[in-house]
Amino acid sequence: MTPYSLAFYVDVVTTGTVLGARPTDSPDRVTGVLGSDFGEHVFGGHHMCRDYGLTEFFWERASVDLPWSGRHFSLQVHRLAYQGCTLADETLRSRYGRFAPRLRFEKLQWLLERRGVPLLEIPESPANAPYYRTFWQPDSQVAVSVIGTYGEYSTPDNLRVGDVYRIQAPMTVDEVEWRRAQVG
Repeated sequence: MTPYSLAFYVDVVTTGTVLGARPTDSPDRVTGVLGSDFGEHVFGGHHMCRDYGLTEFFWERASVDLPWSGRHFSLQVHRLAYQGCTLADETLRSRYGRFAPRLRFEKLQWLLERRGVPLLEIPESPANAPYYRTFWQPDSQVAVSVIGTYGEYSTPDNLRVGDVYRIQAPMTVDEVEWRRAQVG
């Protein structure tokens, strides 16, 4: 993996943004940052997702008369494992270069620790444990989901134990506390 694509993941986990686009930004702001090459899915007029391949942004609104409110974004890192798939859109590739098909969690964690950005392991949902593990960065409220073990539903998309599956933001303090209460 090139150091530049690693820098992208480090930037996202450190800042809680994608090239400066926050989870709460409007669709127009995200388009201004990531461009207009996306697939858009609207569900029931109240939920919308814009899919850039690697990156997805989500919005919701209480009524079709109201503006969209940003909810979260995710980096679907596991999608890069499909051979021949160039899911990192042109905006990301022009800034960070080639993206490898897998991201090793140990490498990401090591780079973050060198910058003083700790990742704390938090409980996984009972439905996903032990197949996945989740690590959280409290300042940026970013969660990193990692393949935890082999099993019937683990290691999808040719991933190995220790590969990053997804990165998402925000994961709030309340959600982390709720997860902890579920296992405690």
